[in-house]
Amino acid sequence: MMKGIGFTGLKEKDVVLYLGAASGTTVSHVSDIVGKDGFVFALDFAPRVVRDLVFVAEDRKNVAPILADAKKPETYLPYICGVDVVYQDIAQKNQVDIFFKNVDLFLKKEGIAMLALKARSIDVTKDPRKIFQEVKNELQQKLEIIDFRTLEPFQSDHVFFVCRKK
Repeated sequence: MMKGIGFTGLKEKDVVLYLGAASGTTVSHVSDIVGKDGFVFALDFAPRVVRDLVFVAEDRKNVAPILADAKKPETYLPYICGVDVVYQDIAQKNQVDIFFKNVDLFLKKEGIAMLALKARSIDVTKDPRKIFQEVKNELQQKLEIIDFRTLEPFQSDHVFFVCRKK
């Protein structure tokens, strides 16, 4: 938001699949935005942070913490409905593949897909701007890119994409 993204598509009553929820700081903000009539499936693969997320969910009835690996959406497929928004904040080499798998399985038509991309997690030796362009080209094959911003000076070598499912 501080970088000027004008449209996130995240709104009251939305159902969100949040991948890479960690201990729940940003999940809490998303929970506030979707409100009591919205819902957030907050997924992370680290038991320690999911434990913290459980405490966040105790105070937020619209958050369901899920201990699972976002690389294997088939393992949590039975527990997640179609969602209005997929929000991904994962630092893994194959983060774009993970994003596409989850968007394909869970995001409703015309839904919003948000990707916080970490270039150094993809390839520490490559120029982040080159990675950003490659990912942008890849995303455009399947999604409509609404906005994207680098996150400097807040986060080095990160970019945030807001996309819509075609």
